[in-house]
Amino acid sequence: MTEVAAPRRGRITPEREAELYGAVLDLLREVGYDSLTMDTVAARTRSSKATLYRQWGGKAELVARAMRHHKPGSIADVDTGSLRGDFDALLSQENDAALEEMSALMRALAMAMHHNPDLRRAFRELLIEPELDEFNRVLRRAVDRGEVRADNSALDYVPHMMLGSMITCAVIEDRPPTQAFLRTYLDAVVLPALGV
Repeated sequence: MTEVAAPRRGRITPEREAELYGAVLDLLREVGYDSLTMDTVAARTRSSKATLYRQWGGKAELVARAMRHHKPGSIADVDTGSLRGDFDALLSQENDAALEEMSALMRALAMAMHHNPDLRRAFRELLIEPELDEFNRVLRRAVDRGEVRADNSALDYVPHMMLGSMITCAVIEDRPPTQAFLRTYLDAVVLPALGV
């Protein structure tokens, strides 16, 4: 498991940190990752560029932490007693508007990650690996409860199926994923693949 270092905090309060993260996401939506600069973040948030670099090291870490901060809750906190219930609880953490917004940001950042190793590394360390670890705990609990066989080969592909459903919804159907679509997808594809 990758150790996630905490931001280098100085005098920034949690409220100010949340405000900065919100401004970073707003700028990402407006100008995209490549055009986002620490100068524009500093100007938008009335911060000094030196403070931003001291707290986050650079643009890649700041963006990854902003995305992690605006996630709706922790996967690890979900334990309803059944895998179907856990998936339903996870989907309920975000409404359709939030899913659309997050999907658009992730698509834009996925393209930027192909060209920027610092962003790719920051996302892996600060967002992807911690999320996968938490998600795998949910799946292990389902195995421990006897809902899913431990030797089910689909267990390794559940994150791929879930992420793929979100991406292909936008690519194939030219619309963002919705809770209704994802619930239907879980019932039609993911849970049957797991033998649930």
